[in-house]
Amino acid sequence: MSVVDNAIYVDGRRKLAPSSLDTAFDALRTCPDDSRSFAWIGMLRPGRDEIDAVANEFGLHELAVEDTVNAHQRPKLERYGDTTFVVLRPARYVDPVEVIKLGEVHLFLGPEFAITVRHADEPDLSVVRRCLEDDPELLAHGPYAVLWGVLDRVVDDYVPVLDGLQDDIDQIEEQVFEGDTRVSKRIYQLVRQVIVFHRAVEPLRDIFAQLRWRFGKQGEDTDLELRRRMRDVEDHATRVLERIENYRALLDNLVTVNSTLVAQRQNEEVARMTSAGFEQNEQVKRISSWAAILFAPTLIAGVYGMNFEYMPELGWPLGYPFALLLMAVMSALLFVVFKRRGWL
Repeated sequence: MSVVDNAIYVDGRRKLAPSSLDTAFDALRTCPDDSRSFAWIGMLRPGRDEIDAVANEFGLHELAVEDTVNAHQRPKLERYGDTTFVVLRPARYVDPVEVIKLGEVHLFLGPEFAITVRHADEPDLSVVRRCLEDDPELLAHGPYAVLWGVLDRVVDDYVPVLDGLQDDIDQIEEQVFEGDTRVSKRIYQLVRQVIVFHRAVEPLRDIFAQLRWRFGKQGEDTDLELRRRMRDVEDHATRVLERIENYRALLDNLVTVNSTLVAQRQNEEVARMTSAGFEQNEQVKRISSWAAILFAPTLIAGVYGMNFEYMPELGWPLGYPFALLLMAVMSALLFVVFKRRGWL
């Protein structure tokens, strides 16, 4: 069975713990009309038949029931007559893989009932129930006290997620300025997680605005403490949302800074390679110049080293000095030419 806990509360105190939904319905009908009594039914991943049974008993709107069956809803608060339907997205941070896991909690609140439907194991609402049961005066305010308890738990659980994000952002800042090439992928992954988290938290503004309107319209003194507590949770949610928006801005800046540093390092690498190429060209020019200078006497010596019979210079008494002089002149001429061109 998906019913985790099932209890009837009278004046903020647990009076009955029915063993099934049917007995809970019967027990609620027997409560005196003038008593402050309501049923709190907690469910975990209920099937369609169980949801339909609850819907038929308490007259839940078919659109809200359909949302609960299908799940994967955005946070919202909607009113269907006397029934208020609330969707919340609790979160937890899986630090080793830097992923935010979102749960989903649906609440149906009516004059005589509070139904909590969880589509994930977390958060553990039994802690919320025990906390409220320890404060009967608060729980005596009825189903909206249950809403406050669940909201308070969900918003409080956002803080560890923010702390985990803060630690990872600090690490990313160090990686960026250390020139770690793997940081770009990590930044974009964390940006995506922050956006998902923002989508889960941002609708709380509208939820609290509607709750303020509801409490302001009723204006009962008995709701004064509950209104105060709701404002406190709203303040916490506002601070959470501000931190998320700051993280988004910081990560956007880190993307820009990282791109700038990467471009700067690429420019420095191109400049270094250009400088190295220029130096290499200078060395090639020097080598080529000396090769040309040495080639001239080699060419002359090679011609006269062929020793053909009919070479007129072979019988000339000044042939040898002339060949040496020609080698020297050619080498000196090439040296002067290359020197003027800056190749030497």
